[in-house]
Amino acid sequence: MPDKDKEIYVRGRGAQKNPANRFFKTETVRDLEHLATEEEREEMLLHNPKTKFIEVFPKTLVNKVDSPDLRNMYSLNPYQGCEHGCIYCYARNSHEYWDYSAGAEFEQNIMVKKIAPKLLRQYLDNPKWKATPMLLSGNTDCYQPAERQFKITRQLLEVFYEYRHPIGIITKNTLIERDIDILSKLAGLDLVQVVFSLTTLDEDLKRIMEPRTASARNILRAIRSFSEAGIPVSVNAAPMIPAINDDGLFDIIRAASEAGARSVHYIVVRLNGQIGTIFEDWVTKNFPDRANKVLNRIKAMHDGKLNDSQFGRRMRGEGEWADLMRSQYDLAMRKFFPDRKSFEYNTSLYEQYRDKQYKLF
Repeated sequence: MPDKDKEIYVRGRGAQKNPANRFFKTETVRDLEHLATEEEREEMLLHNPKTKFIEVFPKTLVNKVDSPDLRNMYSLNPYQGCEHGCIYCYARNSHEYWDYSAGAEFEQNIMVKKIAPKLLRQYLDNPKWKATPMLLSGNTDCYQPAERQFKITRQLLEVFYEYRHPIGIITKNTLIERDIDILSKLAGLDLVQVVFSLTTLDEDLKRIMEPRTASARNILRAIRSFSEAGIPVSVNAAPMIPAINDDGLFDIIRAASEAGARSVHYIVVRLNGQIGTIFEDWVTKNFPDRANKVLNRIKAMHDGKLNDSQFGRRMRGEGEWADLMRSQYDLAMRKFFPDRKSFEYNTSLYEQYRDKQYKLF
């Protein structure tokens, strides 16, 4: 960890850097000349303990994800930006399209889509739509801290249940336990599965990597309670970062199995867009003794670059370190998940519901 007496480090936030938006032709610079030292200027730029919630009014909510890595899937996000502060988050880059930085502003300026339930209804009312599982949190976490206040995700689940439409959820916040009642109803109709993102069992490391997410202990507790409630639940150990958290993959898989998860998947870290700059600053401040080793191993898995846009390789990596990670994963899965439980969504109920609604008119 950095020496806090020598360096400004904002606790409770992931990004310690706020790079300029790469889409701007000009850059606005704040007048900080009245501040005596560089440390005071850095603190003024970064340290904003209050999060801003900004209501936005998009015309559409559901997005089709065209990626060979992810097959054809659809996602929806009630929030843009995320207070969780995960330093590696690929969604940071999308914040630049909202005229904000991918760094600290991604965590401090949250777009709130209060009209999301209305937009979802309009989408599901389309007679041309065929039931296809959608993913809540395809970009940012639908159960981030803002959800406690706005309850938009809860409203979306109620719409999905009303329409009997299949939905998948990925989160790293145990706030989802609040909605175990409606999730149990959806699960009873084979309409939902939940994926918990779990990067490490080391709570100290977790607070540095993703400062405002639920603790590993609480995530495992939630997995256990969901499993006992009959809600299909699995784990995404992502991302795995060499020389940071990759040595814990085996233990994550064991703990997930003991908690009742159906399966575990993993993804290697890749630092696309502005995230490379933000991550490089973060790893240098938190792990100065091994920062170069971490960055070089990431590059070694991605054809010599921090970013990797090649389908297939970008999610798993290649080379020595990727092979070691894959071997650790395969060994743990054989040991702790000898009989993996697959899940099939029920897509027939939506058609039945919609046909019934049409007959009313």
